Amino acid sequence: MCFIGTAHMSYQICEALCELKKWTRHRFDQCRIQFHFAEKNSRTGCPRSYFPRVHLAHLRLRDFRNYPRLDADFAPGFHLLLGDNAQGKTNILEAIYLMATLRSFRGVGGAQMIRHGQRGYFVGGTVVGGNIPASACSSPAVRDESAPSDQSRLTSAATTLTTQGSREIKMFWSARERKLALDGQPVKKLTDYLGTLRTVVFCTEDLQLVKGAARARRRFLDLLLAQTRPGYLPLLQRYMRAVRARNALLKQRAVDEAALDSFSQELVRLGNDLIRARRELVPRFSPLARLAYRRISNDAEELRIEYQSGVKKDFAVELAQSRARERTYRATLIGPHRDDLQLLLNEKSAAQFGSEGQKRTLAIALKIAQAEYLTGIHGSAPVLLIDDVMGELDAKRRSGFLPLLEQARRTGGQVFMTATEENWPAELGGDLQRWEVQAGALKKK
Repeated sequence: MCFIGTAHMSYQICEALCELKKWTRHRFDQCRIQFHFAEKNSRTGCPRSYFPRVHLAHLRLRDFRNYPRLDADFAPGFHLLLGDNAQGKTNILEAIYLMATLRSFRGVGGAQMIRHGQRGYFVGGTVVGGNIPASACSSPAVRDESAPSDQSRLTSAATTLTTQGSREIKMFWSARERKLALDGQPVKKLTDYLGTLRTVVFCTEDLQLVKGAARARRRFLDLLLAQTRPGYLPLLQRYMRAVRARNALLKQRAVDEAALDSFSQELVRLGNDLIRARRELVPRFSPLARLAYRRISNDAEELRIEYQSGVKKDFAVELAQSRARERTYRATLIGPHRDDLQLLLNEKSAAQFGSEGQKRTLAIALKIAQAEYLTGIHGSAPVLLIDDVMGELDAKRRSGFLPLLEQARRTGGQVFMTATEENWPAELGGDLQRWEVQAGALKKK
């Protein structure tokens, strides 16, 4: 058995031990995962017990989707939302995800989430558990004071993070007004808000991670890094502001070369930091995805994930060499905003050669890995939102979910699942809290 005795053991030593014992690649993946999470906890100086579990204790909706009014209390554990199609089951998951990420997993804007005939929607909730005081850790939290460009209408206030306390979230959206408040205080900086509630959603839109454009996979990486790496989101926002400013210059008839050079330098500086963060994430995340795919597919294929940077070697040189092409296309053509993840099954592109079943299995494996990675980093499981995924899988592939659900049950996590019929794994049937959803109304069964 390979024992990870200290957080300072290198991957090379771990690999040598695994080779000496003639371990399979499966066992080596587990070895690397244990090392990474041990190293992460060592760097923060926080014992795992300092990270309390988090759950959504109360949800309040007003004029959101098909809900004119909803107030519901939820305990930790497993919640099964039962009902026919188009009754509002997914809308509840969407509202919870919206509180966690400030965006819909359906890829729509705020106007589409307003109940028909109303001027705006309100989503609010009470989150129990969460972050810890900075004094509980030997390493201070990394903070970035830059304000996000796309949240200029939100105002700011500092908040105090308490162990096992409760946080009150309130958000209102209309065409004229947008408000976000945490514990009764308006929020300005996303870094003060994101992480209050962490969620991972499993839904039909996840297929775009495999067969969609590169943008979906970049967004997946960015969300995972924003949830685990302080300062990453402000860095990404500054980089995208530089891209937009540079593109605006390239669209001018007479380009200001001095201004273009200035934004190019900013682009390279910020872009190299983004590339470094993404390049470090992929080898730490991919073993989890490989293990998840094996569980769901019953070892049918071997998954490999490869980070494809929009920069080959030297960002500054490649950006300068692309100047003529940029004038033609009037856009910035080189940089991490063109990154991608290559998803390979038995060394073949899953998007091009995978069956629909393989693509669906791979999308679910990526999300399972996301949940396990967040659990390993933060010491508490995210709230899982499972939108009728069980109905899309056969019994053998459905069983691949069990390790994740068992982990949530052991750690007192919270899971919301929608279904038109009770197809929850029998092993967890006794723990279910059942809810009936009908025409925008939620009732406990």
